Amino acid sequence: MSIGGATRFELSEADIPTRWYNVVADMPSPPPPPLHPATGRPPDPQDLLAIFPPDLVEQEVSSERHIAIPEPVLDIYRLWRPTPLYRARRLERALETPAHIYYKYEGVSPAGSHKPNTAVPQAYYNRRAGIGRLTTETGAGQWGSALAFAARSFDLDIRVYMVRVSYGQKPYRRLMMETWGAEVVASPSTLTASGRGTLDRDPDSPGSLGIAISEAVEEAASRKDTNYSLGSVLNHVLLHQTVIGQEARKQFDLAGDYPDVVVASCGGGSNFAGLAFPFLGERLTGNAPKETRFVAVEPAACPTLTRGIYAYDFGDASGFTPLMKMFTLGHGFVPPGIHAGGLRYHGDSPLVSKLVADGLVEAQAYGQVGVFSAAVQFARSEGIIPAPESAHAIKGAVEEALAAKRDGAARTILFGLSGHGHFDLAAYEQYLSGALQDFELPTAAIDQALKELPAVDRA
Repeated sequence: MSIGGATRFELSEADIPTRWYNVVADMPSPPPPPLHPATGRPPDPQDLLAIFPPDLVEQEVSSERHIAIPEPVLDIYRLWRPTPLYRARRLERALETPAHIYYKYEGVSPAGSHKPNTAVPQAYYNRRAGIGRLTTETGAGQWGSALAFAARSFDLDIRVYMVRVSYGQKPYRRLMMETWGAEVVASPSTLTASGRGTLDRDPDSPGSLGIAISEAVEEAASRKDTNYSLGSVLNHVLLHQTVIGQEARKQFDLAGDYPDVVVASCGGGSNFAGLAFPFLGERLTGNAPKETRFVAVEPAACPTLTRGIYAYDFGDASGFTPLMKMFTLGHGFVPPGIHAGGLRYHGDSPLVSKLVADGLVEAQAYGQVGVFSAAVQFARSEGIIPAPESAHAIKGAVEEALAAKRDGAARTILFGLSGHGHFDLAAYEQYLSGALQDFELPTAAIDQALKELPAVDRA
């Protein structure tokens, strides 16, 4: 049976955005500033130069609406950008929904996800600053893969602290990083720049992004030749990802449509921001043709936006980073070992958190069994096997489409398919065999972690 109608909306290389979009310029009120962990006051930009290059520090504190993308970055972007926008007509038919469903697919990048959009400029700016080595953390391995690729592109050495549970679950992500020349160690580890750690490292811990960040930051701060690179959360990271939404906006012109709702998975916030912020910017400036809703989807096992509190907290487990006002489950919270390792973060982006607190962004949380059910339905309809992180957006989009069916009203849904799941087939095997389970997350576990929030929050 013929589906009918266009399914793929393509741009040319000439349509790659030449500027990143900074939502801070258009927010009704800016997010509260980060605070120095020792003084409780906003840090001097010089403090950040210990682990970040000057260009990224400038972008982190910028309120300029647009920041030009350097030509060496654009040259590498051309390897995979622009990425395609699809109309999911087969999924629409399977759901029997009147909704129009579109997805922006970032899995065509060399690393298989959206992460190179920021990895490439971060590597470029570090090389331009004379840095020869980077450290970072990674959960499921998508960020580590992206930075390994970017580091190789600019001849940088790199050490990746990979969350232990994902290190075991996703060996091919590790091999991908090593193929690009990265050194990968399981976190918690016993490795630091000095060969002995100051962190409390439990060898039986499944690890967390908070712990891995602590290890990477500690090492970068102790070596003059090494900087730290972060794959989400910070303003400059979200800034770089806005190439996604800017392209999608042009592609909706080709489709003759516009989203009523934009849905994306959200762990630290970069994927959500990359797709949503350019559309949100149109709404905030009064230039949007519709009153679009924005929905961030997270795992029920790490429900930062839906069960956390909006408070100042550390971005890492050991208190090395500045304090950020964000939705948090507490920096000591260690999430269960779900397969969506990239979403196992105790906090969230200060920008996304502020927008949620102000009611401009909604949040939903789903268990991994329901998420994988939606992922399999999508794969059997559209052909692409999604990453577990991306599958959360699919689940959110399916729920929106089913709501349209119940309401008997058409709506246009855009979701972010942030990466493929080719290295996540062990998770699909668990789901298909009936062995995959949801994790119960007692309120007491969250309450205990929230008791450890830094004193500034109680002032």
